[in-house]
Amino acid sequence: MLIFSAILTLLLQHFSDSFIIVLVIFINAFIGYYQEANASNALDKIKSILATNSTVYRDGHRVDIPTKDVVVGDVVFLEAGDKVPADMRLFDTDNVRIQESSLTGESDSIAKNAEVISSDNPALAEQTNMAFAYTSVTSGSATGVVVATGKDTEIGRISENISQTKDSKTPLMRELDGLGKWVSYVIIFASALLFLLGFFLETYSLSVLSLSVVAMIVGSIPEGLPATTSVVLSRGVSDMAKNKNTIIKSLPAVETLGSVDVIATDKTGTLTKNEMTIKDIILNNHTYQVTGNGYTPKGEIIENGNSVQMNDTLKLFLEAGNEANDAQLNQENDKWVLNGEPTDGAFLTAYTKALGTSNNDFYKEIDLLPFDSNFRYIAKLVDDKNGQRKLFIKGSPDKLLSLAKKVDKDFDMDKWNRQVETLSAQGKRVIAVGYQNVDDSVQAITHEQIKQGVHLLGLAGIIDPPRESVMKALREMNGAGIAVKMITGDNPVTAKAIGEQLGLAENIHAVTGAELDGMNKEEFKQAVLDNQVFARTTPQNKFDIIKSLQDSGKVTAMTGDGINDAPALKRADIGVAMGNKGTDIAKESADMVLTDDKFGTLSPAIKEGRRIYDNIKKSIQFLLPTSFAEGLIVAFTILMQNDMPLQPTQLLWINMVSAITIQFAFIFEPGEKDLMKQKPRKTSGSLLNKWDGIRIGWLAALMAILGIIAFELLTANGFSDVFASTVVVNVIVFAKIFYLFSIRTKQPLFSKTLFSNPQAFMIVGIMILLQLGLTYIPFMQGAFYTTGIGVIGWTIAVVAGIIVLALAEIDKFISKKISE
Repeated sequence: MLIFSAILTLLLQHFSDSFIIVLVIFINAFIGYYQEANASNALDKIKSILATNSTVYRDGHRVDIPTKDVVVGDVVFLEAGDKVPADMRLFDTDNVRIQESSLTGESDSIAKNAEVISSDNPALAEQTNMAFAYTSVTSGSATGVVVATGKDTEIGRISENISQTKDSKTPLMRELDGLGKWVSYVIIFASALLFLLGFFLETYSLSVLSLSVVAMIVGSIPEGLPATTSVVLSRGVSDMAKNKNTIIKSLPAVETLGSVDVIATDKTGTLTKNEMTIKDIILNNHTYQVTGNGYTPKGEIIENGNSVQMNDTLKLFLEAGNEANDAQLNQENDKWVLNGEPTDGAFLTAYTKALGTSNNDFYKEIDLLPFDSNFRYIAKLVDDKNGQRKLFIKGSPDKLLSLAKKVDKDFDMDKWNRQVETLSAQGKRVIAVGYQNVDDSVQAITHEQIKQGVHLLGLAGIIDPPRESVMKALREMNGAGIAVKMITGDNPVTAKAIGEQLGLAENIHAVTGAELDGMNKEEFKQAVLDNQVFARTTPQNKFDIIKSLQDSGKVTAMTGDGINDAPALKRADIGVAMGNKGTDIAKESADMVLTDDKFGTLSPAIKEGRRIYDNIKKSIQFLLPTSFAEGLIVAFTILMQNDMPLQPTQLLWINMVSAITIQFAFIFEPGEKDLMKQKPRKTSGSLLNKWDGIRIGWLAALMAILGIIAFELLTANGFSDVFASTVVVNVIVFAKIFYLFSIRTKQPLFSKTLFSNPQAFMIVGIMILLQLGLTYIPFMQGAFYTTGIGVIGWTIAVVAGIIVLALAEIDKFISKKISE
């Protein structure tokens, strides 16, 4: 419509009007483009995800070739540190373990073997004879034949899902589209009707009538709205990157946070630290608790709340767990970093808490038997300083308890099984620890040696501790009406227990991915709504869960860090990836990246999103009355067949310069105190409700009537049309200025919130200086048809503003009472 107005004014030879209208079009386009480009460049482009070279056997020779040249049928050799170049069926393995967490969600590396899997359709995490593209070899070596490359691999299928997932408009964009259409239809209809009325009344010449209609179109269109929305969103993006550890990749996404109904989140590393910690030690006659979380060795062993004296059995338990280990815990830059499996790290940390590092050389290693998923234990053969040779072992309770029964016929199997069940029901991983006294002639560990039996020392209950900020964030989200659903690779009992510990919801129900796969569409949809924990899920499950929530009318956020999360991140209304441990594919698929990897960061980010939406809505409620008032002035004038009180360029000045300048105040406006106590807004409706429409209507009419009265009174008393028109411009501008202080907050004008946004006063000061320039600077007078107005003109403008403010405050008071 602005382009049409520019062409029409050009044909009517109003060149200055045409120039200013075109300038406004370019300003809007530039601001929108610049802010979007600036936001998207906050994240680096996706990096190469596969190793550059792979070791293969061809023509009987072992050679290194570029990974891109690997084909189906190639025999590939893998060793520790390699990235798997393609999906492979392994046929020769040597204690190989592969880290697949980015693909399967399992935190521990998976032990691989060449055995045939008899079950049908095993989950990815259970395909122990397969190696998948993009995963990493953490220990051992293996040889396998390539069965899939490129888009046919598991990661390829995930990428295919991502590419087929279409971006959808955010709730704000849909609401702005609806508002824009409504405003456009009203303006077009009113303009056409007034043109026909004016034409048949023959009050104006065709050129004057055309220019008047152009003035109405230009005046009624809220030209400042796109620019203002972009600037408010852009400021929010910038603030979140600087102060809230959040990178937003597209401007509308920052507001989408504020309308979220459901957050679907990964568990390991997101809700929890992925730092396994021993919290319980159960010996034959004692139950101990261990304080402290994570790998930092700060804490102590207590019993019934009291510190304990180290005894021989407890000391031997800690030493056995420390020695039967294939990991290292090192301090780097004041931070403890684990190199190895999280479960091993838990034992290293507990040992250091209780015994420090001074006893680490008490045992000398003779042999190590690495963890094997077939046997589910790890063992180490050692000599102590007294010359005693021991075999330390730790592993799955069902393995070690049966071994303990072999050396002790009175071993109470039921008692220990109950202890295992109790710890498991608390969401803890249970590891058993034992030992053998062996002869000096034993130089290597064999499974036959271990099968002779072990002396059980006790059990360790291990948790992956929640992040400190998570529980507080969950409370805030529950208070804000946002449901949080946990999607994990854990078993359902453990996952449900962890959900309860975190305070995920008041009543927690769990369902597995396999159970979801067996449901029809309606059952699936209801299960997604009813359950808070989803265990043993596949990437397809995650995608389907997000889609089902959206089909139920929920604005859904998804957090994740792995390749397996990428399709769901792309599908969600707002995908949230982890910036540190997140894969490049996850970050590329997401709309938002948390640079600190903390789920708790979402809570202030959601609050900021709600504040931004609130301020955009306020800016619209602020902008539309004045825009419509300008159109009404033109419309009333045509109907009354009087001289036109405002020129098109004056209307553009009011809409663009004053609107954008004054609306900068909304960028700095703090959020209302109850933002996180409100339920998520309904996104199925319109941006403005019925009461908003009524308020906009009567305010627009009031401003228009004040402007027309001022114009008619001044011209009737001998003042020139230019003088009267300049006063009308200032009447509208001062009405905007005074109305700003009413619309800024829901609280009454004279309350603590009056001075909560000092920038508003500074911006108003700038606007008044601009109005003085418009009124008195010669070249501005020529471009905008203005002149000096003296005390009389300024008094009229200020009084008009006070009237608008007083009536707006009365409306605010009445609407608040009605809502209560």
